[in-house]
Parts: sequence; C-alpha cells; structure tokens
Amino acid sequence: MSLTLHVLRHAKSSWDTPGQSDHDRPLNRRGRKAAKAIGRLLGGKGPAPTHVLCSTATRAQETWGRVEARLGSTPTVEIDRRLYLASAGELLARIQECRAEPCLLVVAHNPGVEDLARALAGSGDEEAWHRLRGSHPTGALSTFEFEAKVWGDIAVSGGELMRFVVPRDLAE
Repeated sequence: MSLTLHVLRHAKSSWDTPGQSDHDRPLNRRGRKAAKAIGRLLGGKGPAPTHVLCSTATRAQETWGRVEARLGSTPTVEIDRRLYLASAGELLARIQECRAEPCLLVVAHNPGVEDLARALAGSGDEEAWHRLRGSHPTGALSTFEFEAKVWGDIAVSGGELMRFVVPRDLAE
C-alpha cells in the first residue's frame, strides 16, 4: 500500500493592514489566484486529498478554502494550531499521528514546510527534486508517495517526490 502526501505552503498573503497580527493576515489577490490554481491541479491531476491538516492562520485557511472549492471532493479537515509556524520535525510528528487516510494534504508555513519537503525527498522525479532544492515560494506544492501502510511509518528521505510546482507553473 502506498500513501500520498501533499505539502503546501500557504499562498501569498497581504501586508496591507498596519498592526495586524501575523496569524490574522489574509491572502492578497495574487495568493487567492494561486490557491485556485493549486486546487485545479489537485482536482484535475490529483490525487485529491482524503484528509487535510491546516494551520489556524487566516492565510493558511483561506488557501485551503480556495483549493477545496476546486477539488470536486470533500476530504475531512483538521484545523490545527500546532501547524502555525511549526518546524519540519513538528510537522512530521503531526503527520505521523494521522490515521491511514490514503492521501493527506498539509497546509502550513515556511521554513517548516520547505525544510520538511526537502527532508522527505529521498528519490523521485529528477527535475522536481532539483527545483525543490531551489526557491520555495508561497503556494509551492510538493507531492510525495511513500510505500507505507500508516503515516507513522513514514520517515525522512523515505518519500518519492512525484512533483514540485509553484503557482507561476500553472497556466490560467
């Protein structure tokens, strides 16, 4: 049995409101457009997530909402405060707590998302692997497959990187 993991950095957020807390920043126009494009990708080329772990930050929840609107399916969702600004190790530990859903999407923040994606990539698509080692902008999506029956069995360098895309890769 294999498990699929999508790791998504939230889309571009707004800095337009002076004094607004980091946690409460919404998406900007570019971020809303990018999240829709990621949703179209997951809804079209899949695999669509069956379970979602999402940070409590406004920008992460808005990213998820726009992705979900384009999926064509309704996964179970957990909004989890522990994902807000979590490290790669904290994100991995949270993923490993999940039940054996076949496809998991994590929506969180850098540097944890970027560090996690790089740590998980043990093999896979050479071009995607090379790009993953470069810039990891807002809205970046990494997709991995693991030969495992439960999420608790996944490990660093154990994932096969299937794709790494950034919003500018996705045509309107």
